[in-house]
Amino acid sequence: MTPRLYVQDLPLAQLALTDTAVALPDGPARHVQVLRLQPGDALALFDGRGDEWQATVVGMGRKEVTVQVGALQPTDRELRTPVTLAVGMPANDRMDALVEKATELGVAAIQPLVCARSVLRLDGERAAKKVAHWQSVAVAASEQSGRTRVPVIHPVATLKAWLSSGGAGAGGDGSDATHSRGVLSFEPQAQVAQWLPQLPAASPLVFLSGPEGGLSPEELQQALQAGWTPVGLGPRVLRADTAPLMALSLVAGLSLG
Repeated sequence: MTPRLYVQDLPLAQLALTDTAVALPDGPARHVQVLRLQPGDALALFDGRGDEWQATVVGMGRKEVTVQVGALQPTDRELRTPVTLAVGMPANDRMDALVEKATELGVAAIQPLVCARSVLRLDGERAAKKVAHWQSVAVAASEQSGRTRVPVIHPVATLKAWLSSGGAGAGGDGSDATHSRGVLSFEPQAQVAQWLPQLPAASPLVFLSGPEGGLSPEELQQALQAGWTPVGLGPRVLRADTAPLMALSLVAGLSLG
């Protein structure tokens, strides 16, 4: 399989029209060196905007790797429905796995939340470092899974503040009127599998789920008062990192259908 690299800061479309070799940024260059690629080896480059280009390694230095950008490769590997997962952050390394698997399944964005029952509580510099780490996990998963867009990992927020700001999942700018919003609940109005076909085709979708122990009654009530629809995933109790992935997989299944 041709190695794929995310190169956000290179003007790939412009470079494809010229014969100029270009140096890869430090991160992708190290990736090429780790893979022990040699001049003449093929790469695929993408900038996270939905397109992918062929490329060829033309130079390998001790620190610098130069490539020639070739033809645009039309691809369509994204979900028709943009999905944001707003998740009460699970503890330990489960959030890393959630970001990785959600990226592979096609999530558009992830909003990490601190809830009343959260074990993992982050703020300030520690929160910023975690978000940067999760963004790097999303980049690696996008490269591996063949995606041409990289999910956005939003800054950590408290659930109360996020819901008060609109809870759109697309920056918290209050523009959630165009989003269908489902909160995972043990007392659902509908099951996710039955709810999804009733929604406008390809309209943005946000799922809200709690941490270990779920959302508190007060948090669930706040979401319901804000217009969220309580939806369920069946009779079993799923882990905090499993439930949002199951909801996302149901959307992915409809997109493939």
